[in-house]
Amino acid sequence: MNIQQIRNATLVVQYAGKKFLIDPFLAEKGAYPPFPNSLRQDRNNPLVGLPVSIDDMINDIDAVIVTHLHLDHYDEAAKEVLPKELKMFVQNEEDASAVQNDGFKNVEVLQEDTVFEGIQLIKTKGEHGRGEILKLAGLVCGVVFKHDTEKILYVAGDTVWYEGVQEAIDTHKPEVIVVNAGDNQFLEGGSLVMGKDDVYEVHKAAPSAKIIASHMEAVNHWTLSREELKSFADEKGFSSSVLVPNDGDSYRF
Repeated sequence: MNIQQIRNATLVVQYAGKKFLIDPFLAEKGAYPPFPNSLRQDRNNPLVGLPVSIDDMINDIDAVIVTHLHLDHYDEAAKEVLPKELKMFVQNEEDASAVQNDGFKNVEVLQEDTVFEGIQLIKTKGEHGRGEILKLAGLVCGVVFKHDTEKILYVAGDTVWYEGVQEAIDTHKPEVIVVNAGDNQFLEGGSLVMGKDDVYEVHKAAPSAKIIASHMEAVNHWTLSREELKSFADEKGFSSSVLVPNDGDSYRF
């Protein structure tokens, strides 16, 4: 497999001969206002540009996986530029209806036994925060990729560390795990996605797995920088297990 960090949670995953685009956030730098009630109210989103051209990114895409419909995972630019015939995987019927209303013709709800071109796509649970903020954050999912020619890949999505992530790791024993690790927050309510301690818990649950830290420094409400996560991993002694890509970086496994 090859995993390319694009920007925020947007990834291009080449797996068992197929090319997947995950959580397309494709607008030009500064196209949207900042998320309210959070840091950097003077900075429009996205904070940074795309590291590759949209044409290169979506060329030969076989399927798109949208873990949930928040702007920084599925935006107006994505709705505009993605071919409407593309296979689109979403987390539930509600999201499927919304994506179909955007004009996409080939939308499927991920299950725990979805198969696409011989690749198992297994929907996993997630919690987009802790406590009261969950009511506002809404439902999210992750996905596990399995194929007998590839290592097992777990893309956890917008979730904090909690028993559902532990369960996915225990059940599927992934060898590569992508976590959204910017510790994004509003001014109240705590972490919406993983922070450094959450990433450490993932490592402890899957000590032999390679962890890729995504969803960093691209939208205004991030609170954990790449450099801080790298320093923390050094301090805790698991830096050899954690990859912290810059936008555009790729890894082959």
